[in-house]
Amino acid sequence: MALREQLRGTGVALVTPFKADSSVDYESLEKVINYTIRGGVEYLVSLGTTGETPTLSKEEKLLIADFTYDKVAGRVPVVVGIGGNNTHELVKELESFPLDKATAVLSASPYYSKPSQEGLYQHYKALALASPKPILLYNVPGRTGRNLEAATTLRLAKEVDNIAGIKEASGDMAQCMHILRDRPEDFLVVSGDDALALPQIACGMDGIISVAANSFPRLLSDMVRLCLKGDFKAAKKLNDELIGAYEIFFAENNPAGVKAAMFEMRLIENYLRLPVVPISTGLHAKLKAYLAK
Repeated sequence: MALREQLRGTGVALVTPFKADSSVDYESLEKVINYTIRGGVEYLVSLGTTGETPTLSKEEKLLIADFTYDKVAGRVPVVVGIGGNNTHELVKELESFPLDKATAVLSASPYYSKPSQEGLYQHYKALALASPKPILLYNVPGRTGRNLEAATTLRLAKEVDNIAGIKEASGDMAQCMHILRDRPEDFLVVSGDDALALPQIACGMDGIISVAANSFPRLLSDMVRLCLKGDFKAAKKLNDELIGAYEIFFAENNPAGVKAAMFEMRLIENYLRLPVVPISTGLHAKLKAYLAK
């Protein structure tokens, strides 16, 4: 099956649950994996930004990936996040990381360095040549400091064989429409913005990699499937229920918002690793009121 079909729908950007001593809480991670799969998501994304990867050690990343493969047990595809701003080190990581059971690699654009568009192109080309699995670009300029422009995305899509898709989180609808108009037929384009998924799928996107699906997998994935079927009236009813969650989850920090919701739903404990801290008391009160509805 083509990757664009395999990853059509909702992918969940999994959180990494922690214990009070800041160690990884694997029991809760298994609970989240099963909860989201039962909730109807089409695939899982392990070790993305929502998984707090900047504060995970290399050893922890390896253990989390293997644990996730084991607990998913082939029920849905697993996409693995491998990104950073040291191209040379990423190439070595792609050559050694356990990717046999992965469907694709999601790689965020280099952060902080703010390379030119040519630098971004050469970075991703080097990763694609090294990776044993298809590469999904991840454009999130709000975090990286540099936008991956539509022209660069399309150049990579058309010129580099192992570049298979993009998670677009620029928030720029015109840019998204440019990519959707000119992409190759087999090039996957998914939203990276929960709050924009409905209009972006209306423009032609293939689904979303979602934060909110950690806590509301059924509601979110049903909404996306309705969008993909063209039933936007029914999809809007579900999306309207989720707008409050989108606002709370991203008000202070991701994944602090969604982790607080998952704590209230008794899925995980409410621990994060510095420099990320739990949401404020006032925002948590708003969250509890939202969940009560």
